[in-house]
Amino acid sequence: MLASDVAFLVPELVSEVEGPVPVPVRLNDRVVYRFVKRIFDIVFSLCAITILLVPSIFLCIAIRIESPGNPLYSQKRVGRIGRNGEVCTFDMYKFRSMHKDADERLAELQELNEADGPLFKIKDDPRVTRIGRFIRKHSIDELPQFLNCLAGQLSCVGPRPPLPSEVAQYDERAMQRLSVKPGLTGYWQVWGRSDTGFDDMVAMDLAYIEERSFATDLRVIVETTSVMMSGKGAC
Repeated sequence: MLASDVAFLVPELVSEVEGPVPVPVRLNDRVVYRFVKRIFDIVFSLCAITILLVPSIFLCIAIRIESPGNPLYSQKRVGRIGRNGEVCTFDMYKFRSMHKDADERLAELQELNEADGPLFKIKDDPRVTRIGRFIRKHSIDELPQFLNCLAGQLSCVGPRPPLPSEVAQYDERAMQRLSVKPGLTGYWQVWGRSDTGFDDMVAMDLAYIEERSFATDLRVIVETTSVMMSGKGAC
């Protein structure tokens, strides 16, 4: 995707980087919030990686035994849009929950898509392994993204990073999701997940962008833990 494809959003997105309105007090609040948020992301990610290291090794062995191939899966995702309108992408990591030929089989399953908009979801996706169903239900497959968080490509809380193919179908409203750094979890993961459509997801992400604060982020993280344990709304 070229910068010209999102040129109509550049003034709005740059204003997010510099502050949503030219009021010094609010600008300072945003700078402090983003600084504290980044420190929290680093500390929280390091703690999570340390605690999850040994269980992750056993999970990788189990994934490899059930389905040959690398137990970790990386996928190009879109981050935020930079000051110059450039669309930034990065490699996002997951525990592999599907058979290794899943990407090649995607085209043959498009007609079974149960999601609206640019999203692709199938409740009983035949590409998912037995272990994959469990780790997807409880969002365990997303845990390697603490590495992305530590690297600064993700934050602990924010809109989920979309695929480049999804962004190519975004309208002006949906593009506003890219005005902040994407996250491991957010409003949609806590209150929506696969039970909501694309427009609802966008609405929740825009609501988070408007309401975000350190207290909000902590509340989302706590509620994400509850959702992960219950597996509610997972596809």
